[in-house]
Amino acid sequence: MRENIIYRCNECGEENYIGTKDKKKHPDRVEIQKYCKRCQKKTAHKEKK
Repeated sequence: MRENIIYRCNECGEENYIGTKDKKKHPDRVEIQKYCKRCQKKTAHKEKK
């Protein structure tokens, strides 16, 4: 079963993106490179708790 997750910018803390993942297959947190509107650059975004 897929669950919604929220991605938060590591630099400013802005919650910018929503995605889904299967928590049974991938229990660890995801970190991806995405564009942050507040920082005006591409930064690392980590899955929110």
